[in-house]
Amino acid sequence: MSELEIHQTRFDTPEVQKIVADAMAELARRYGGSGDDTPIALTDFDPPLGRFFIAVQDGEPVGCAGWRRHGDDAELKRMFTAEAARGRGVARRILAVIEESAREAGLQRVILETGDQQPEAIALYESRGYQRIEDFGHYRGHAGVLSFARAL
Repeated sequence: MSELEIHQTRFDTPEVQKIVADAMAELARRYGGSGDDTPIALTDFDPPLGRFFIAVQDGEPVGCAGWRRHGDDAELKRMFTAEAARGRGVARRILAVIEESAREAGLQRVILETGDQQPEAIALYESRGYQRIEDFGHYRGHAGVLSFARAL
């Protein structure tokens, strides 16, 4: 097994769209519907508005995440690790890259929405020092939404 590589990419690339589709399918299994109806434009992650990253191992995409500007904050979106790559620290490494990228862009915090049916995501965010905040995004006011932030 080769070393994990994480690199910045465009959100509209075929490899990103494939792994994002996998993420949406998993969210649909957990929550029903389409998985996540948050409006996202293909350009939301283009600098200087944001950044998108993909994790690749043995030539295969195994994870992804991006951030987009939300005022002085970086909003984490499309954080996902492929099932076969879970438990190997992929998500933790992607999250560290996201945080560093947002810090370098001069942003103050990383904020995010997740759901109560994603205990592994909640555990990751809490282990990295994220704290609950008032709901802010597309799912504000929906049952089961959990919003978090971490100062950079």
